[in-house]
Amino acid sequence: MTVDRHDPAGRVAAHHSGGSGTTRIGYPIGVRRVRVVARRLVTPRMLRLTLGGPGLAGFHTYQADDHVRVVFPDPDGTRRDPVPDGQGMLDWPRPFPESRKYTVRRYDPVAHELDLDLVLHDGGLASTWAATAAVGDEVTVAGPPGAKAFPHTHDHYVFAVDATALPAVARWLEEAPADVSAHVVAEVDDAAEWDYPLASRDGVTVTWLVRGATGSTLAQEVRSLRLPAGRTFLFAAGEATDIRPLRAWRRDRLDSLVTGYWKRGIAGLED
Repeated sequence: MTVDRHDPAGRVAAHHSGGSGTTRIGYPIGVRRVRVVARRLVTPRMLRLTLGGPGLAGFHTYQADDHVRVVFPDPDGTRRDPVPDGQGMLDWPRPFPESRKYTVRRYDPVAHELDLDLVLHDGGLASTWAATAAVGDEVTVAGPPGAKAFPHTHDHYVFAVDATALPAVARWLEEAPADVSAHVVAEVDDAAEWDYPLASRDGVTVTWLVRGATGSTLAQEVRSLRLPAGRTFLFAAGEATDIRPLRAWRRDRLDSLVTGYWKRGIAGLED
């Protein structure tokens, strides 16, 4: 399918202000070599890496859950990065190089800086890289490929997320209209993660949960919400199994965007 990548900023803004449903809007996809310019723990398990450099000039990001791929070198250090195909897309080498997706928490087009908030956990290629990435290290990022844009004109929003989707919620709260009405339900592995910074907004309620030994209660908590009158939009993102019940719950009830960001036991989930 051919994707129109002309004026993505204008198309996303138009959909935010007057569109309906969720629509896919493609961006010209870049491949950029940048460097780590800062790192700090936002919470005990969330690391913010700031990437910077002139390679970020012209970077596109217009939707709160836009993501980039961090492309890792092969075990022997060989870089097999994708290359632009001249049509706004990328040619990827085969076999596909190891890569992981991360939400764009912030982009500063003046300073040419990009913030990625990464959940730290034991084991795994990406978490090991994030824990050891030092200021000055070179990084390859590809994307974002485009937006799954949804309107900012609903009467109410429900965000059902785990730690991996907190950066998207945090950015959305900063960019949403001043009179927004929303309920954020966020489930994390430890109460220390409740310190993740979310903008305080009138009309926005945040409920924090800790995932227990018996499993997730995220979907149960969301389904128990008393929704206000009017049109509600559901944004659900996180571990695929934990949010799966919300796919059925929202049918014929709510406009929605439900995305499995990851799945236990599977590396590099594509949803």
